[in-house]
Amino acid sequence: MPVDWDDQVDLFAIVKLDSGGFVRGWNLGAQLIKGYTDDEIIGSHFSRFYREEDRRRGLPDHLLAAAQRDGHVEDTGWRVRNDGSEFWARVTISAIRNDQGQVLGFVKIVRDLTTEKRAADERATARRTFAHDLLSPANALSACLDLLAQELGTDHRLLSRAREASERILAMAGSMSADTGTPIDRGRRRTTFDVIARSAVSLVLPGDGLGRVVFGQMDAVPVSADVRGLRRAVAHVLENAAQYSDALIDIDAFETDEGAVVRVRDRGRGIHPDDLARIGHEGERARLADATDGGQGAGLASVQRIIGAHGGTLRITSIPGTGTTVTMTVPRTDDASSC
Repeated sequence: MPVDWDDQVDLFAIVKLDSGGFVRGWNLGAQLIKGYTDDEIIGSHFSRFYREEDRRRGLPDHLLAAAQRDGHVEDTGWRVRNDGSEFWARVTISAIRNDQGQVLGFVKIVRDLTTEKRAADERATARRTFAHDLLSPANALSACLDLLAQELGTDHRLLSRAREASERILAMAGSMSADTGTPIDRGRRRTTFDVIARSAVSLVLPGDGLGRVVFGQMDAVPVSADVRGLRRAVAHVLENAAQYSDALIDIDAFETDEGAVVRVRDRGRGIHPDDLARIGHEGERARLADATDGGQGAGLASVQRIIGAHGGTLRITSIPGTGTTVTMTVPRTDDASSC
């Protein structure tokens, strides 16, 4: 089929600008894409095609200056039609010079890519949704494996294979989310400490452990957190509380001058006072632990590392025969942009 060059040219807006950026002429494609007739636009400054926020930050003048300096400039972003609607455009501005190198004006070529952008956004949304759906159970599995490693040891053959499979799933979900330009659970994001605490309870004691957990004060204090890591820290503490006590476990989330706090209290055998200073060290086990308890002495050390990485503090108080209180504090955030 022969190519209709007139139709092809109409797909592009070709705008002629003088050296000051004022419109001096354009083609039918510009009229179709931007919605102005010649009488409505000739003599207007080309910044009229840009959104208000782009004009405030000087984008039109910046693009003209770059085209004058470098010969041409390209930009992709939102532009505004005559009726106020916006379209996604790829723009090239080229400087026109005389024999002496003086800039006489500019030629601006615009391609409307709104349809392509919407299709790409829909694909990205679908991939992002799938990655979120995949990541949620994968995170839960990873946290369960961390807890299981305390019982079986990190070198257990079947556990190692399960962990490898879990990491592959997490990597796949992370790769998919990275392709959309919005990484999921990579780095920190805004949440509240009470939400993290509740999700840790659901992980360690599904169904509230037949009523073992008592939720006290549960304030929604915002934090910027590695959600997986911080949930794993709370889960380790809950696992210890459930392991060393058959009674109720109290959990609270609140705010102090130091930041956001989650506090877990059990009514178990407690920790000897001489062990409190070293109980968070790798491989250390309290003297009141016995051989049937299992574990490798790595849980609280892991909690210490995670809380420390958030710039927070871990405090443990205990009375033998009465119970243990673990208080995890991390800085709160008021930065909504970290969501």
